[in-house]
Amino acid sequence: MPLAFNALNHGTIAFGFFNIDTDLLLLEHYFLFADDFCAYLSLLPAQCEKGSFEASWEVYSIDRRQDVGDLMAAIHGVRFTGFIGEVYRRFPFPQKEEDFKQSPEGSENRQALEKMIGKYGTRKKILIRGDGERETVAVAEFLFSKEVFQELVEYVWLGGYPRWRDGVRPDYVLAMKKVLENSSAWVFRGLSLL
Repeated sequence: MPLAFNALNHGTIAFGFFNIDTDLLLLEHYFLFADDFCAYLSLLPAQCEKGSFEASWEVYSIDRRQDVGDLMAAIHGVRFTGFIGEVYRRFPFPQKEEDFKQSPEGSENRQALEKMIGKYGTRKKILIRGDGERETVAVAEFLFSKEVFQELVEYVWLGGYPRWRDGVRPDYVLAMKKVLENSSAWVFRGLSLL
């Protein structure tokens, strides 16, 4: 489930997986696949060698709140509105609490998710800017301290809440860890992926 994270300029925002059978992440009204997120992160060490960096990431943007949908209503099966509602009609919340684990095979549903999200949102590029002097990272309009940005990375590493099923991580998450652990870039200094 998405968790609350503190953006320096927007207060508390939501970030994370919102359905255990998919690997799509939400950042407020932006959506990107976890394998893309990990690949983008793996490029950052080379991009921030000089301290500050700027990159662009391709995401989906759903600009109207009603088109995003109501996550809690969809989880409880009481109302299936917007994109999130459509996802939960196709991939419902598990009936047994012990089955509530993030699927490491979620990327297998990417094609179905791309078809669904195309009805509600548009693909766009957002800017990612790192300021080495201030140790902040802006993801689109959201400005994070280095520490909170690292919390986003750790969230994906862990499989969010409720964690990866059986402790098994997808290969793309393991590949990201290998790159980031070997990085001396300021943006990942102090990052702990245990």
